[in-house]
Amino acid sequence: MEKYQEIERSIIKKYRKDIWAKFVKAVVEYELIKENDKIMVCISGGKDSFLLAKCIEELEKHGKFHFEVHYVMMDPGYSKENRELIESNAKLLNINLEIFESDIFKIVSDIDKSPCYLCARMRRGFLYSRAKELGCNKIALGHHFDDVIETTLLSMLYGAELKTMMPKLHSDNFIGLELIRPLYLVKESDIISWKNYNNLNFINCACRFTENISTNKESSKREEVKELINNLRKINDRVDYNIFKSLDNINLDCILGYSKNREKHSFLEFYDE
Repeated sequence: MEKYQEIERSIIKKYRKDIWAKFVKAVVEYELIKENDKIMVCISGGKDSFLLAKCIEELEKHGKFHFEVHYVMMDPGYSKENRELIESNAKLLNINLEIFESDIFKIVSDIDKSPCYLCARMRRGFLYSRAKELGCNKIALGHHFDDVIETTLLSMLYGAELKTMMPKLHSDNFIGLELIRPLYLVKESDIISWKNYNNLNFINCACRFTENISTNKESSKREEVKELINNLRKINDRVDYNIFKSLDNINLDCILGYSKNREKHSFLEFYDE
């Protein structure tokens, strides 16, 4: 049995409950992939996006309906070592990876204010444009369960707003394109376990801007929240699930206000009804 076949087998056998079943549940429950979809899977080079690629590949091969997939990596200016590692992993995992170039890292390296924000926007623009060129109607990203609850707490603690990372959303600037997150219910600890079980080595952060500095404001805030959740897990091992479930269980009778279609509403509007 080839190495890539062993890795594929581990997803549907050893990690059937923790990865495969949760991946399928998200796809079905949130209606992420439908018949005749044309999906561009974005490979960043990390563990999450490569696992996503293998899960979608498995669904494409053995699922109940037909859809088409392109596995795409945009190179924004990776170091030679990181580029080679990504290409090596794609070959090891038997993923037909399409690579296209950009100079995003070079552009944002000269930006002093909010380079990470600009980089993210530019990367998104390049990827959406590529998806349109390929005729895709969906873009799949490797965000997982922990990304969801961390984003939720970041929004509350630093943004004074209750919102989360959605399992899917329509693009505002590219009509007809939809972003999906099929690993939405998969925990990062299980992804790490899968990676270690198969002795895989992926890049962590390939950002040229942050690799030469000790701290980054945005990433340090996320690390703070990650540590907070880990500490809370020691007290209550279901705390992460409870944070996630609360977003699906909001009691509108007991909140001060909310926004819908960018229009703000207060509980006072309905208080005397």
